Amino acid sequence: MIGSGILDQGQENRLAACLVLSAAFAVAVISARSYAASWNDGSRLAAVESLVDRHTLVIDDSIFVRVPPRHDPAAPMPYPEDEPNLLVHGTRDKLLIRGHFYSDKSPVPALLMAGLYQALQWGTGLRARERPDRFCYWMTLGSAGLAYVVAVWSIFQLGQPLRLPLSLRTALTASFGLATVALTYTRHVNNHILLLGVAAALVLGLARLAEATRAGQKPRLRLLGLGMLAGLGYTIDLGAGPVLLVCTLAMVAYRCKGLRPVMVFVLAALPWLAVHHAINYAVGGTFRPASALPEYLQWPGSPFTSQNMTGIWNHRNVWHFLVYAAALLFGKRGFFGHSLPSFLMLPGIVALLRRRTPELPEILWAVSWCSGTWLLYATMSTNYSGVAASVRWFVPLLAPAYYLLAVFLREHPGYRKDFLVLSGWGILVAGLMWWKGPWMKRMVPLFWPLQAAALLSWIACWVRRRREERAAGEAQARESVGSEDPI
Repeated sequence: MIGSGILDQGQENRLAACLVLSAAFAVAVISARSYAASWNDGSRLAAVESLVDRHTLVIDDSIFVRVPPRHDPAAPMPYPEDEPNLLVHGTRDKLLIRGHFYSDKSPVPALLMAGLYQALQWGTGLRARERPDRFCYWMTLGSAGLAYVVAVWSIFQLGQPLRLPLSLRTALTASFGLATVALTYTRHVNNHILLLGVAAALVLGLARLAEATRAGQKPRLRLLGLGMLAGLGYTIDLGAGPVLLVCTLAMVAYRCKGLRPVMVFVLAALPWLAVHHAINYAVGGTFRPASALPEYLQWPGSPFTSQNMTGIWNHRNVWHFLVYAAALLFGKRGFFGHSLPSFLMLPGIVALLRRRTPELPEILWAVSWCSGTWLLYATMSTNYSGVAASVRWFVPLLAPAYYLLAVFLREHPGYRKDFLVLSGWGILVAGLMWWKGPWMKRMVPLFWPLQAAALLSWIACWVRRRREERAAGEAQARESVGSEDPI
């Protein structure tokens, strides 16, 4: 009752939404760093700087390629001073094409970030060469930070179409934002959290599409939005993105019977694909990813060869492939160990497939995208995604993983304590990753002891729940025997 000072359900939801949005924004603001910490973000920032300041994708003269000398000791630098390799050589994530260097990152995110940089330059006079610290901070906040906020907000909003209680919605959102590898990727510019933001919004859109189609509606605007998100996702990561596009197209075709809805989706996605491939062809003369061509990596001092690059089969044999594929999930860089709540997804998938909930098509979509992306990178790489926290390619898979967790915990509320325990340990692991940043050169401190503690705690929860279920079953059996009429 509002008059007695108690909030009704609608007010509670609005208050929780405001708190979630404020907390996510605060994390993004605090997390963003004012320098490039690796070849990866340096390469992306070089493309953005060159697009606006020199109107070209050629990065030869970028401060992230040719680090300017320090005439003033107090002048800000584009890289941290404890990284002599970066200070001397700049980014090495670059391609040599027709005598000029280009970033090896996908071009469409650079165009979007260039729009932000241009707006800042018009409004504040910011120039990357003069204030690289401010340039790096605002580019990080406007890309990685914004994507994090969108992803967290989408996971919270997912509770509405899935009919989750507010307590579970809040717990899932807090776990997603604070107990997974997503947290550390807010610190620097990177493609992976960008795709996470797109994927989380896409998951929310698919959940609402299912709700609308079950009600007999024809949500054409939602199909446009889904097509635009899937098309944008394609351009961000040429490994996970195409798999996402194909899986989402199949999902739309299933939920919206007929050719017209599929055409709406495809037409909304096409402009993104056209821009990406037009730029890629203009720069590299190929419709394949330019970074997948070994000849563009053959420049003096290049750390990449056809033996360690991503995009081709480099496994020694099938056994090596199988071991590597398993390590991507469970090894010292594995996806599950760096986002501990996702372990609950493994029994969750089995339980959901057996129960056949109304969300079964979306569950199959989530499993298909996750497994397809994993198998693609397991086949076409051997480098564990380079120097990064966990496997950076799999950061976007947190969105479908938490969709699966949301449905599983709704259908099996007895596992909520397991989820909270794994999330508690996950906050410790995520906090250590956040402290070290996304471009980690070594393992997470105390990684294996934390893994052991988390899994032992989970086993203890499992055993306790089984005992409680058995005791409840025995008590019910005794009651049923006692209630029988005597002969």
